[in-house]
Amino acid sequence: MKSKSPNNLKQEILAGKIFIYPTDTIYGLGCNALNINSVERIKEIKGRDKDKPLSVIAPSIKWIKENLQVRDEELEKYIPGPYTLILKKKNPSFLNHIASGETLGIRIPASSFTKEIEKAGVPFITTSVNLSGEPSALSFKEIKSEIMKKVDYVIESEEELSGKPSTLIINGKEVERK
Repeated sequence: MKSKSPNNLKQEILAGKIFIYPTDTIYGLGCNALNINSVERIKEIKGRDKDKPLSVIAPSIKWIKENLQVRDEELEKYIPGPYTLILKKKNPSFLNHIASGETLGIRIPASSFTKEIEKAGVPFITTSVNLSGEPSALSFKEIKSEIMKKVDYVIESEEELSGKPSTLIINGKEVERK
């Protein structure tokens, strides 16, 4: 059985441990985005195409402004909340092992786990807990046991989750997920 509440989340995040965790929308699967080996593990767990981009939970607004092109109005309107902003990178090679193109998807969910990412000060992979091509797990009980067995920590939510994936914001406009 996985530990449900590690003693020092910051240290476990920095060490590259793999988490199932609650966002403000659905459960996520993630790790320290700077740890290339852990990012590859996430892709393997999901059975995801290695070239398909992933999104990150940003550790702070400051981090977003330092690394991505964004207007203050977008940050004020969508952060924190149930949105994923697709933003242009200031440096095209930034986090290329996550998103090899010129853009990166970022979120700052309105959830308690986000505070732990902020403390760790690193970007954190955020992807839905499901096998690639299958529907997202909209509740904790829908998470497949085969995924649960492959992660280091499972954090159950004491908060209400909306049960639908975050809304994409591209060029300042809301875009329906397909």
